[in-house]
Amino acid sequence: MGAEAYADYRRAIHAPATVHAMCEDYRAGLGPDRAADDADRAAGRRIGCPVLFAWSERGDMVDLYGDPAAIWRDWADDVRAASIPSGHHMAEEAPAELAALLGDFLAG
Repeated sequence: MGAEAYADYRRAIHAPATVHAMCEDYRAGLGPDRAADDADRAAGRRIGCPVLFAWSERGDMVDLYGDPAAIWRDWADDVRAASIPSGHHMAEEAPAELAALLGDFLAG
């Protein structure tokens, strides 16, 4: 992650407003976001644009889901997926790999 980014992260997680926002993001995933997903699924709605799904190789996505991209294939027809050689903070830990992946995806 680098010393500067880590120092910024440490500063941020000690700010009560930042911690509150982080918790609210997780709460939304279990409440209103889940309700919206359920309504979309019931209505047969799918994502119409290409989807890029990237996950960190040193995370637990594969352990939890087997093929983590399969989750998004249930929602969209055009799913492009790749793992990034990183931990949770992929933008900080593998910026070149992530930038290349995003560049290729956005270039079409």
